[in-house]
Amino acid sequence: MPLTLEALDTVDAIARKGSFAAAAAQLGKVPSALTYTVRKLEDELDVLLFDRRGPRARLTAAGRELLEEGRRLLRAADDLEQRVRRVASGWEPELRIAVDALVAFDRLRPVVEDFYRLRVPTRLRFSYEVLDGGWEALLEGRAELLIGAPYDAPNPALASVRFGLKPMGRMAFVFCVAPHHPLAEAPQPLTGEALLEHRAIAVAGTSRLAPSRSAGLLSGQDTLTVATLEQKIAMQLAGLGAGWLPEPFARPHLAGGRLLARACATPRPAATLHTGWRRADAGRALRWWLERLETPRVRARLLEGPEPSPGGAAPSASRTPRASARRARSGAVTDGA
Repeated sequence: MPLTLEALDTVDAIARKGSFAAAAAQLGKVPSALTYTVRKLEDELDVLLFDRRGPRARLTAAGRELLEEGRRLLRAADDLEQRVRRVASGWEPELRIAVDALVAFDRLRPVVEDFYRLRVPTRLRFSYEVLDGGWEALLEGRAELLIGAPYDAPNPALASVRFGLKPMGRMAFVFCVAPHHPLAEAPQPLTGEALLEHRAIAVAGTSRLAPSRSAGLLSGQDTLTVATLEQKIAMQLAGLGAGWLPEPFARPHLAGGRLLARACATPRPAATLHTGWRRADAGRALRWWLERLETPRVRARLLEGPEPSPGGAAPSASRTPRASARRARSGAVTDGA
């Protein structure tokens, strides 16, 4: 039996689902069909791909090697299929868009609505990225379009003719603490020594390959790492830590007194956000999005942070600075930093 894409897809499904039965359900086949495919492949290669002992089907060393290279072939085949369809219609079957955490997703809603009014066959698939995760998604072909990635391109390949890059605008950062956090009363500007005594809240980068990193952290600092910027803000509102926030995201909480801005001895510079795209994948849908993202009002909107909540952002009485100070004096929430 030759090594086919169908066989590789079968091995991939079993490895991800952990059993022949679960993989068969996903693929819309009976388990015996998957068993036959795998056994024929094992006979052809003269290797054992799965250890079938126990409740889960586990890959052997040979199976892992086959799957690692096989997944690259599956991705290449999927890319080829999409390219062929693009040539036929001009519209991509699917447009994958990586959106950095510094862009509030609700600000993209009007653009998404306008796109769907075109009534074209392109499906949209969005992913949430942090730090180098967006650049990696672009480089690895997991996304054709990247919106709002901060910092300069971390890989020289992004400066090549394969990719397009354009700045969207600047994003400022502000160091924030809750009114009942110990740093709210500390002398300003806050020194590195003062910050090291308190917990930082950080958002984990979404890169799969690059070493994990977070912006604005000090070496040796106690850190609470969360998955999204919204979670980071929630933890800082609760007084469980402190940290830098994008100014547009912090603005309503600063205005409502739920957070306080503190000056730091070492300020964090503003970041330039970028739009990036894969030139080879520039079908009609990608070109439409790039044209829309070049509109000044759209770019400005994407840099504004989340849309105001219904009814405004006025804090409740229990969240005002005076009420928070009373809570701190009474001993509520005094040991989280």
